[in-house]
Parts: sequence; structure tokens; C-alpha cells
Amino acid sequence: MNLPSFETQTLRSKKAVGDPYLQLQINSQTQVALPMNMTQEVLITSASRLTIMPNMPPCLLGLLNQRSRIFWVIDLALLLGLQPLGLELQQYSIAIIRSRNNALGLAVEAVKGVIRFPKEVIQSPIGTVEPELTPYLQGCIAQERQILLILSPEAILNAPILQHNLS
Repeated sequence: MNLPSFETQTLRSKKAVGDPYLQLQINSQTQVALPMNMTQEVLITSASRLTIMPNMPPCLLGLLNQRSRIFWVIDLALLLGLQPLGLELQQYSIAIIRSRNNALGLAVEAVKGVIRFPKEVIQSPIGTVEPELTPYLQGCIAQERQILLILSPEAILNAPILQHNLS
């Protein structure tokens, strides 16, 4: 399926147009965007700050205490069925998403910054990306060299593997 190419806009440009999204690098081939209205904060933390819990699925990296709040951190790539983060990492880049009283840390390879684009350029991911990814997506945007996946924070927070293991 051919999607029209759209160039996203960084906040550095003079005239910001569209809604803000946090751009994350999941692995060398995959970039995703999170709506900023559901992104609480971004942090880089030592891997040793995570408390690993036994008998949990591999995508659950552990618990993090941040400002007297405790929440789970997941390997976002692994949740999406992609190549997981390397075990040799000494620190994680984490985007914390929040919906109502639920918070979840998404560990990724890198946080790329904030980009803007209008919602109208978001296309359906069906037929464009792997079917396993589509439950976690609002859509996608074709860019010059790759497809930018637009994540659905609500879908990630309600992922069956998280609901089954954390409730």
C-alpha cells in the first residue's frame, strides 16, 4: 500500500502546525510517536533503579520509584513484538504515559524529541504494518525513509499481557 509521504515538523521551526507528539526510537529501524497529551514525562535512568520482579513476562522490565510514585516499566519493543532492548544497557530512556490513575513507563532506545503534524495525515495501519502491531496503533505516517507508527497510549495501558499480570 502506498501512502502519501508527509514531512513532520520539529518544534524548532518558527511556525508550529499540528498536534505535538513525542518521537521515540524503538530500534534501529522503528520510530514511533506518542500523543503529548498522554505523555507525563521523559527520563533517563540507570537500569539498576528498576526493581526486577520474578515470574513476570519478559516485556515487564521492573518497577520504578519516581518522585514517590511506583509504576511498571516495559520494554516497548518487546510488547509490540519487535526486537527487544539489549540486555547490556546500563540506562533506559523512559517515556511515562498516563491515563486516569494508570501510569506506565515505556523503555525505548532513544527519545528523539517533539514533532508536530495534523491528525488528518495519520493513515490506517492496516495493510501497511505487521498485523501484530495494529492493536497498539492510532495509525501511521509514511515519511521519506520509513513509516512513523503513531501509538495509542490507551491501547498500550490496556494491553492484555499487562492486564493479566498486573491486575
